[in-house]
Amino acid sequence: MQADSLKILLADDDADDCLFFKDALDELPVTASLNTVKNGVELMSLLKSNSINLPHVLFLDLNMPRKTGFECLSEIKQNENLKQLLVIVYSTSSNPEVMDLLYHKGAHYYIRKPADFVNLKSVIHKALSLTVQTKLLPPSKENFLIQP
Repeated sequence: MQADSLKILLADDDADDCLFFKDALDELPVTASLNTVKNGVELMSLLKSNSINLPHVLFLDLNMPRKTGFECLSEIKQNENLKQLLVIVYSTSSNPEVMDLLYHKGAHYYIRKPADFVNLKSVIHKALSLTVQTKLLPPSKENFLIQP
């Protein structure tokens, strides 16, 4: 995975959050292409139809219509063609039990959606740096939550 050519997929049903994410990504010192999907059914359809050309990283919202982020994560990690996809949960929840469950389901990192633009840029940048450095190795539990 090259740090200067990241393919990012964002699965989030909130149009404002998607725009906020794109604006933050545009201000980071990385070259990346961003695609978005607005629900879990659309996400899984896209991933399954492009399993030989997957994004480098998926930012996955938990609360989406038609199929939740939890359901998508389970499906991704059970699919031989998709299970190596690096998944970063990107959600408003700060429930430790939810984070623990997601860690054990195979998510690589967890970001609580910041309301502040500077913090959003910070966590996205940290997440992308970690994905390049770790080369798909799952983090330790202590490093699962990415904070500004």
